[in-house]
Amino acid sequence: MTRFQSDLLRVLDERGFIHQITHPDALDQAAKQGTVTGYIGFDATADSLHAGHLTQIMMLHWLQQTGHRPIALMGGGTTKIGDPSGKDTQRKLLDDATIAANIAGIRQSFDPFLQFGDSGNQALMVNNDDWLSSLGYIRFLRDFGVHFTINRMLTFDSVKLRLDREQPLTFLEFNYMLMQAYDFFELNERYGCTLQMGGSDQWGNIVNGVELCRRIAAAEGAEGSRDVCGLTTPLLTTASGKKMGKTENGAVWLNADRLSPYEYWQYWRNVEDADVVTMLTRFTTLPLDDIQRLGALGGAEINEAKKILATETTALLHGREAAEAAAETARQTFEQGGAADDLPSVTVAEAALAAGLPLFEPFTELGLISSKSEGRRHIKAGALKVNDAPATEEFSLTPEYLIDGRIKLSIGKKKHGLVVMSS
Repeated sequence: MTRFQSDLLRVLDERGFIHQITHPDALDQAAKQGTVTGYIGFDATADSLHAGHLTQIMMLHWLQQTGHRPIALMGGGTTKIGDPSGKDTQRKLLDDATIAANIAGIRQSFDPFLQFGDSGNQALMVNNDDWLSSLGYIRFLRDFGVHFTINRMLTFDSVKLRLDREQPLTFLEFNYMLMQAYDFFELNERYGCTLQMGGSDQWGNIVNGVELCRRIAAAEGAEGSRDVCGLTTPLLTTASGKKMGKTENGAVWLNADRLSPYEYWQYWRNVEDADVVTMLTRFTTLPLDDIQRLGALGGAEINEAKKILATETTALLHGREAAEAAAETARQTFEQGGAADDLPSVTVAEAALAAGLPLFEPFTELGLISSKSEGRRHIKAGALKVNDAPATEEFSLTPEYLIDGRIKLSIGKKKHGLVVMSS
């Protein structure tokens, strides 16, 4: 039996999203009795979010689905500093134009999961640069710095990691946790936000924000006016210990211009057997009873569960039509040995192909291999294929390899792409 009374915490708990809560009873009652406004912060370090952000995105999704209001806080200001959490070195600092372009791209990552608007429980996207860049340094230190102690800040993992490894931690980065705590205060002031969520690696930063809001309320003699809470989710790794959302070729991007729906579908189709139930629970909206049934499948049947996982996650992000098209492409490619149109492709000029296209060039451009040496290893293993035939040596691709204007390239049984000759 669930330990929570509110729909919000019950759903988050049942789907494995809860790791720690600062004030569980208070949050549960608030979510049961009314609308809770909650937020998660995202750095603007790239122009798309990736699968590693899906846990946080799905928390905002379920926050809205259970009747509450989500805020996606973009770190336009804090990105100028860089979050030291989990980092051994300082992040490269980005200019204003790059950060603005990244935020515009990230909005596309959220759109499939959240309904944005200005009323009710519609989601908001807010940029903390709106208040951080206008802060007066002396006033900020006098009004807010007094609520933080160096002793406490030195106990947080983001700081201890750097110090234990004798890696530099700049004063700029050290101030990141003050900035993040101040974000919670501003969101509470502006939007009545009372909940901050994030990964378990953000626990220290979240606690800072909770304590700042409550201490300011106490200093103003208004205890209870800022009854804010924090909630973290477990950090998710695969059964083999790999970081969620990463592949040999890099991040699994959410925006279609970064990663095609077919490639996204393939990522989920290829998860480890032991991860299927967890991924279905966290990253789809399938009923839990259906997930339990799929989890009971074994042997060859587990592949059917993986296909359902791939199709449901892709439908949630790219739409049902794109998901089913990706599933059909996979079926044609793997079950029929064909070369479906939706495979990743690279276009080559007719003259370049007539002159002889070096074998590894399109393989590298498609992300099937990362280097020539890797390609040669695959040749030795019989895994590098052209039109489904193993390549026994390094050679050049010419028009004679074209089949219906395309050349199918493969690494093993799971990685495929096309060379398409331009007309």
